[in-house]
Amino acid sequence: MIASFFGSIPAMILLTGILVGVSGALLGSFLVLRGNAMLTDAISHSIVFGIIVVWLLTGQMSGPVQVLGAALTGVLTVVLSELLARSRLVKMDAAIGLVFPALFAAGVLLISIYARDVHIDVETVLLGEIGFVWLNTVMLWGQQVPIAVATLGAVLVVNLAFVLVLWKELKLTTFDPGLAAALGFLPGVLHYAVLTLTSVTAVAAFDAVGAILFIAFVIVPPATAYLLTRRLWGVVVLAVALSVAACVAGYVLALRWNVSIAGMMASMTGVWFALALLFAPGHGLVAQALGQRSKRLDHDCRALVAHLFTHQDTPAMAEENTLRALVDHLRWPEPRARAAILRAHDRDLIERRAGLLTLRPKGNAEAEAIFGRIEPER
Repeated sequence: MIASFFGSIPAMILLTGILVGVSGALLGSFLVLRGNAMLTDAISHSIVFGIIVVWLLTGQMSGPVQVLGAALTGVLTVVLSELLARSRLVKMDAAIGLVFPALFAAGVLLISIYARDVHIDVETVLLGEIGFVWLNTVMLWGQQVPIAVATLGAVLVVNLAFVLVLWKELKLTTFDPGLAAALGFLPGVLHYAVLTLTSVTAVAAFDAVGAILFIAFVIVPPATAYLLTRRLWGVVVLAVALSVAACVAGYVLALRWNVSIAGMMASMTGVWFALALLFAPGHGLVAQALGQRSKRLDHDCRALVAHLFTHQDTPAMAEENTLRALVDHLRWPEPRARAAILRAHDRDLIERRAGLLTLRPKGNAEAEAIFGRIEPER
């Protein structure tokens, strides 16, 4: 069964995507909550410089030295960006935009000058080819396992252990770095630890899925989860679940439509975000629109109560306390007037008596509160 699993091409493609997605979501949740999400983009591009520099120094295209060198380049990107930002001559977003293109361009130039005959493909670094991960294998415990699966599995174990062991410290440094520093938790060290692991994960992922899919997994699922919950553990769990769902749905749709697997997986993370942006309870655009409509109805309801109270028991009551008066005198469209009347009736503020709209006791109290006479009933 184990041999058939690792020998299954679809299983290995899906497993590779899931390993990248889960690893990225674990770290990305903290980066997104700290407002450092775009550092992932910078790291993912600047590691090209680290890859070529390590090759020039050691001649190695893979292995721990290559991973370490590329990861240190990612950290270097962050350090240089923060140094520029601290100069107060440029803001942090501009600093990031200055540093990582420079390192990426330097890496591309070094490749074109010194590594023309070496298999270092910039396009592969950015886009990867998850559909071919099953071709490059290594023997582990008597099984042929894709190198990408073995590498990413090890990275996931490290990332998961890091998050679980330092959960309280990460939570405190994410939401209150000042308090964390006062308690001796070294928020700066933890921040760079997260970024170092992000760099290592990016290096491990780029050959299989490319930088673009890695960036999508690190940023989009946590951002989507944040629209759905405000609890840290909920954000992390939801981000992981959304990453897995994007991998499965992306693979199925990529086969159905004969398109890029990695591209469709990344697109599905965007689909989840769009759905959450529209329909998230309390924070989605639909919920906000409904909330605004409810507020507008409440405002119209108060205006209606004030209008009826002004003309109640006056000679003009027969003319003013009607639906037609709201349309003609208040310039309300008829659907708006009917909606206000219905809302006031549901709140037991008004009633219809002898064809006229009249205030009930609760409506009178509401009107007197509006005009500042007494406090409204609770």
